[in-house]
Amino acid sequence: MTFDFARFPAFDAFPRAGLHHGPTPLVPAPRLGEALGIPRLLLKRDDVHPLGVGGNKLRKLDFHLGAALADGVDTVITFGALQTNHGRQTAAACARLGLRCELVLIAEVPRSGDAYERSGNVPLDLLFGARVHICASDAEAAATYERLLAEAADEGRSVRTVPVGGSDPLGVLGYVDATRELAVQLVELGLDQARIVGPHASGATAAGLALGTESLGSLDLDIACVSHPLNEAVDNLSQLTVGAAELLGIDPPKLEHVWLNDTTIGEGYGIPASGTWEAIRLFGRTEGVVLDPVYTGKAAAALVEWAAAGRYSPEETVVFLHTGGLPGLFGYAPEFMAEARK
Repeated sequence: MTFDFARFPAFDAFPRAGLHHGPTPLVPAPRLGEALGIPRLLLKRDDVHPLGVGGNKLRKLDFHLGAALADGVDTVITFGALQTNHGRQTAAACARLGLRCELVLIAEVPRSGDAYERSGNVPLDLLFGARVHICASDAEAAATYERLLAEAADEGRSVRTVPVGGSDPLGVLGYVDATRELAVQLVELGLDQARIVGPHASGATAAGLALGTESLGSLDLDIACVSHPLNEAVDNLSQLTVGAAELLGIDPPKLEHVWLNDTTIGEGYGIPASGTWEAIRLFGRTEGVVLDPVYTGKAAAALVEWAAAGRYSPEETVVFLHTGGLPGLFGYAPEFMAEARK
């Protein structure tokens, strides 16, 4: 089988902000692969990007902020948890584009202390010029959002609201496009089949991968739930892929090639499990690659678990999608230090 690039949807109808700088690296991980029993293991390094410390949200923001610029918007409002990677990347993208950025952050993860509240992504949000509004509850966040909209209207500013994680049908297009980029890189390596391993949180990354891989063929997809339990993730994935397919004018995907699993989610979003830290240490000590304990660490823990269960054959090419999150690791500094010494 080969990739069916002729069936791949076009994006000409969608304005983009110019945030994407070119293909992110696709690199072999031989020592990690040896440790896991996956000889043909590659890492897709979407954490490597010159803007805002990188990360997967920049692909979604390319479409969201492209639409904002096309509409003459000058203010962007978005949401997330206190240590949101999406918020940090939105702030950086807005800084580059000259847009005002309002971050409405909710203290939803049961953590406190200087590291979590003052380190990690939080100082970067401020460094990139965002106005940060920290809320104790969803109700307070909703009230803050209404106040920001009213202030913008009073001051004659035009607002675009970007959802949590950039995850709506428009945001999905970022990872539909990324799937084509990955397939081109695989072809350059002489490969025409692979299995991608990545995370599901707010959903647009996984949905974009699902829609893109179905369009191309020859790519399977294993998704680790890192935020929502399996039933919620399945519903979210279905809704986002259907919505994005409608935007692109293509048939909704069947998703028969997509496998979701939530065994490494632990106690929930933002709460590392023991397997999370073990996977972070393994990636660090075999490949010098840094993961975070919220997204990539849990997806890596799933890769470790699935490899140990014999899910991957020695002949199979497996691509682990590194979605970024480096700054958030320092929000967990006390645990990080303890685990790094082991």
